[in-house]
Amino acid sequence: MPWIRWLSELGLDDVFEAGGKGANLGELTRADLPVPPGFVLVADAYRACIEKSGTQSELDALIGDAVRVVDDPDRLTEICDRLGQLVHRAGMAPAVRAAVDEAYTDLGTDLRVAVRSSATAEDAPDVSFAGVNESFTNVNGAGDVAATVVDCWASLFSPRAFVYRAAQGVREQPVMAVIVQQMVDADRSGVAFTANPATGDEDEMLIEAGFGLGESVVGGTVEPDSYTVRKTDCQPTRVTIGRKTHKIVKDSGGRQARVEVAATEAEQRVLRDAEISELAELVTKVEQLYGSPQDVEWAIADGRWWLVQSRPITTLDRRPVAGAVLVSGLGASFGTASGSVRLLRSPAEAGALQTGEVLVASMTAPDWLPAIRRAAALVTDSGGMTCHAAIVARELGLPCVVGTRTATTTLRTGARVTVDGANGTVTEGRSTPARTPTLAAERPPAAEPSLATRIYVNLALPEQAARVAALPVDGVGLLRAEFLLTDALGGEHPGLVLARGGKEEAINAIVTALSTITTAFAPRPVIYRTADFRSNEFRNLAGGEDFEPDEGNPMIGYRGCYRYVRDPSLFRLELEALAHVRETTPNLHLMIPFVRTRWELSQCMDEIDRSRLGGARGLHRWVMAEVPSVRYWLPEYAKMGIDGVSIGSNDLTQLVLGVDRDSEECAPLFDESDPAVLDAVGNIIGSARQARITSSLCGQAPSADPGFAEHLVRHGITSISVNPDAVPAVRQAVDTAERKIMLDAARLGHRAEDLGPR
Repeated sequence: MPWIRWLSELGLDDVFEAGGKGANLGELTRADLPVPPGFVLVADAYRACIEKSGTQSELDALIGDAVRVVDDPDRLTEICDRLGQLVHRAGMAPAVRAAVDEAYTDLGTDLRVAVRSSATAEDAPDVSFAGVNESFTNVNGAGDVAATVVDCWASLFSPRAFVYRAAQGVREQPVMAVIVQQMVDADRSGVAFTANPATGDEDEMLIEAGFGLGESVVGGTVEPDSYTVRKTDCQPTRVTIGRKTHKIVKDSGGRQARVEVAATEAEQRVLRDAEISELAELVTKVEQLYGSPQDVEWAIADGRWWLVQSRPITTLDRRPVAGAVLVSGLGASFGTASGSVRLLRSPAEAGALQTGEVLVASMTAPDWLPAIRRAAALVTDSGGMTCHAAIVARELGLPCVVGTRTATTTLRTGARVTVDGANGTVTEGRSTPARTPTLAAERPPAAEPSLATRIYVNLALPEQAARVAALPVDGVGLLRAEFLLTDALGGEHPGLVLARGGKEEAINAIVTALSTITTAFAPRPVIYRTADFRSNEFRNLAGGEDFEPDEGNPMIGYRGCYRYVRDPSLFRLELEALAHVRETTPNLHLMIPFVRTRWELSQCMDEIDRSRLGGARGLHRWVMAEVPSVRYWLPEYAKMGIDGVSIGSNDLTQLVLGVDRDSEECAPLFDESDPAVLDAVGNIIGSARQARITSSLCGQAPSADPGFAEHLVRHGITSISVNPDAVPAVRQAVDTAERKIMLDAARLGHRAEDLGPR
């Protein structure tokens, strides 16, 4: 049979033979548009190889099993692994391999090619399958081409492919053609939408562009340039320069490699106005060819344009019509909200903010809290997922976008905007209807699985206590003192409060706020972390400049436990308030942050013992594990009376990787799942187990990454504490991890029995 079809022989009528992508590339080639030459190994070749191997019936049975368990991630992954192994075992039949070798030789001698999936349902008018099936670049040699084709076939049966097919209602038997196409060594590349997917406007185009090969743009690993283009004359109307931190290029061995780019290049514009117009005219021809809006991947090499893919835009009718994207950044708290912009330069201007307005600031600190409470959404120039704005917004359920760099210069007070905290965008006008995140307590009740690992919440605001206490949680694993103290001290620096004789008034305010929380959660434990203001945050409080040093790197400066040793005045005030609260609600316990050395903790413990709190029965004393030295000192800390340790994954990641967690420039380096961080986490949990003390972790990684949750559970962590909105996800992740561990143990036991004497 003719297993090979050249692109020049194909068109849209050949979808069932060449797959959606292959048929589209053939249609472009026949229209004399610039497409790199290549051929398609047709879908019948896949069918023939499976049939020749005799694995069809087993394959069909496993596919049926996978469809039935598509909502069970562990079971689905297990079946998909077996499917992939089956496809690789079937391999490529000799006749098909001969046809591929011959076509590859005809394409060019030792040519580097892209081997690209082209499933028969891929790039259809109503579903795109973008990124679902695998494609490979810079493949060289007939043997590697043949092996990579089989890898493409196997990707039909990945978990994400099954989930996507189920979500889109695709029920046909998965079958794949494969494209083998000459590589283009692009120096610039990207995507062109012939209708604006952000607004639904078909009278303008949107072009995204980056340096090197297109994977960095398509995969979303860089912030590309974005050009809005008027369709009538192909002229750019809006140019946004992205920060392109790296590019994908061919290395000396002919393979692709990621290369970091200098800051000067990262900020350079990718396409000039004339090039934007050229590209717009080219993709207009593509839209005219198909008669509908298209999503076109393009590249430019040595001054020559290439089109490497075109697919219908499948989401225009699903998007609410909204305005242009004004600024974009990191989506730090889910939900959308619309309102008028209120630009504030400092918390002293907070009185101008009206309830329901969108607060826009360079960055926030604890003294911004009164203003944030009244806002409908929060947008900042700087910051990442662990900055103050992000943490507070998640706790309050406010949509939040951080790290926009230009919000305070682009947005104007009074302008109506919509903040999308999931996608990290601020758009012009109002989105209807607006929505905000829903806590699990507000959702319909469901049976919650019983977990061996306790699930705690992070909390800071008393007014959230009753609502959060209704969640299926075991207590508060991290009660942040900073926001509570900001209110109690009236936004003043502690030194100023004490100097004017306001100690008793402050203690009473702290007691009232704390009692609201401990009462709501009783008898579940509430772990209060004493104040961990950094010097730059303390300076922002009223009178702070008279008491605080001006540090170049406050993240690792005068903070935490060491502050209590140098100046115990605020610490003593907190201890007195805690003692009052424990008289009526003894579920309140103490945690000391940022402990670096044994001697400072020893002095701090002495301070506790001298206070009224020191004699409280049943008081648990915890330390935060944010500094890697905790791993070394933890056995000694346990001997000193510490009976719990909570891993602060944000600060621990910062200090293990040497990355300032507030740095936008270094944000790509901040990774809580880095093996070095995971090793440190595992060692701390192990050390806590040996010392027979409680171990916990407070951070968002377990809810975002099931693998991280499994890592914690496998090491025997006692509890995990997350923000309220993450409770459902982390419960599910921990439940899955615990079940998987029990299943692995059961299987190991069965294997041991099988190997034992008969």
